[in-house]
Amino acid sequence: MPGPVLSRLSTAFFGGACFLCRGAANGVLCPACDADLPRLGGSLCPRCAIELPQGAVCGRCLARKPHYDATVAALVYRFPADVLVHALKFEGELALAPLLGGMLADAVATASPWCVDAVVPVPLSPGRLAERGVNQAMELARPAARAAGARLDPGLCERVRDTPAQVGLPHAERTANVRSAFSCPRLVAGLSIAVVDDVMTTGATLDEIARTVKAAGAERVVTSVSARAPPPAESP
Repeated sequence: MPGPVLSRLSTAFFGGACFLCRGAANGVLCPACDADLPRLGGSLCPRCAIELPQGAVCGRCLARKPHYDATVAALVYRFPADVLVHALKFEGELALAPLLGGMLADAVATASPWCVDAVVPVPLSPGRLAERGVNQAMELARPAARAAGARLDPGLCERVRDTPAQVGLPHAERTANVRSAFSCPRLVAGLSIAVVDDVMTTGATLDEIARTVKAAGAERVVTSVSARAPPPAESP
């Protein structure tokens, strides 16, 4: 059942109507739409969290080992989860942050092992932050940090180069787009760091941040996202 905070948010922002179907809801979503959310589960690659029959490390991670060590995700990035993430990220629907953040926190709480020293939201450039008015990764990182019992440390990673949005770029160009876009302004020797974002597609942004904080001494990096996009189809 939805908690009292989500119920109040739903009433205040949506008039007690489900965000997706506009039917009656005692929270952000009605029970039917909540049940329709594609929750991630079953056998997953332990490193990047794509669904696999065997739950072993996937071929992509074996071919090119990412800098992050594990991934925790709550949902599959497909309808209707993609509608929720898009609304939070691009339409400023902040009432969705506790819903998506709570699902991520639940995934974090059940992940094993997920013991980290600090939780870092993916930083936005000043221009993009001004444009959106909020960093959606920060809103998701708050409940994830509480679930992990770790400190929220948004200053640990900084964006030092503004880049075009990853959305719309060919998958092959995304790694180059974010290369050297971040910095870690202090040493984090021996620490375990969790990096939080709204959605993981190719993982290029999260991988670059993991590379950056490991260069500053981090021992382990876990990525945590509200939704994991299925991998692109292989070229014939």
